[in-house]
Amino acid sequence: MAAGSWHLIRWKSQNIDVGNPVKIALSTDDSKSWREISASAPNTGEFVWQAAAPPSARCRIRVTDSKSGLVAKSDRPFSVVAAQEVPKYEWVKVTLEAPFAPRDGPGALTFKNRMWLIGGWNPGDKKHFPRICNNEVWSSHEGASWKLEKPNSFLDQTFDAKLDWEGRHTAGYVVFKDKMWIVGGDPNQGHFMFDVWNSGDGKNWNFVNRDKPVPWGPRVLHHTLAFKGKIWVMGGQTLPPFVEGAEKFYRDIWTTSDGIVWEQVTPREPYWPQRGMIGGNVVFKDRMWILGGGTYDTPETPRRKFFNDVWSSADGVNWECHVENAPWEARQYHDVAAFDGRMWVMEGYGPEKEAGNRNDVWHSSDGSNWYPLPNTPWPPRHAAAAFVHDNALWMVAGNNMTPDVWKLTRVK
Repeated sequence: MAAGSWHLIRWKSQNIDVGNPVKIALSTDDSKSWREISASAPNTGEFVWQAAAPPSARCRIRVTDSKSGLVAKSDRPFSVVAAQEVPKYEWVKVTLEAPFAPRDGPGALTFKNRMWLIGGWNPGDKKHFPRICNNEVWSSHEGASWKLEKPNSFLDQTFDAKLDWEGRHTAGYVVFKDKMWIVGGDPNQGHFMFDVWNSGDGKNWNFVNRDKPVPWGPRVLHHTLAFKGKIWVMGGQTLPPFVEGAEKFYRDIWTTSDGIVWEQVTPREPYWPQRGMIGGNVVFKDRMWILGGGTYDTPETPRRKFFNDVWSSADGVNWECHVENAPWEARQYHDVAAFDGRMWVMEGYGPEKEAGNRNDVWHSSDGSNWYPLPNTPWPPRHAAAAFVHDNALWMVAGNNMTPDVWKLTRVK
């Protein structure tokens, strides 16, 4: 742990009243002496702690029940190392009224020095989303003004899915081989989408696999990224409430270099549990990263899962778990990005114990030590559009159902 970074302390309580508060203490000399961290913390089994301690390789944490005096203690020492340099950042409001209609789950790509907003979902807006989702495309180079590059053609039952891509949200979106790509889709039309499309201008889209549906269907909510000359699809699930069929939760990995021929990668244990529901993607320090995520509820599995673990891999086969439980709340439908030499986790839906939209922002330069960015000015949301563009990190729209645009820059 780097001094000044934030971490999650976890413990289990048995045969005591969990209504009793606990005392939490730190030792930096392998239990010879203790310093109080919290005199009265709720016995929830979790405590988010800022590692404020001098460097030491002999640290332990102790949790004590305030009434019985029962103690839980780290079973082995851990290290606190010197503090990392942590830049300062600030959010700037660009506009609260961009010209596109509010939406959640749009694709968000940075391509040819512009931000591209692709499709999205808004069932309450029948004008712009007559079939729940649309397939329009907007672009902008400075965030305040946006150009409609492709009007919505997903209007009624006369739509031909071989000539244009069906309206969708929370699909796979990447920039790959100098084109924007859409990989798969959602279940809102009562079927799974097995298609792959690409475009060099946002106006004209090519049905890449017209004669060969993807072999990894049926699935939605998959995680998609471009890495080492390939497009990668990971995880996801089926959704029986929306499309008839068997319940399946995936933790498999598929790659392609052309969108037509796909190969399955066989990862070695241990690696991340079944999941999806991660917006954006992170390729950082020549590795692919999985940051949190979760599963959607189904009739057979009515309880959603929420994760806050951190995994990375340089090849898709061998995975490293950097943190089993990060200090940020477990979440799904959040957005992740790599910006300014750091990884970012922003907003989302969760956690399970008090599920709702969030507006917190966290960042890390190594996946193990995380720092919150305080005073987020934009309203809570999930399934937003996050861009890295023009030396800034952008937060646009989402389930707050407002066409707002914000950008984050480093304070110099």
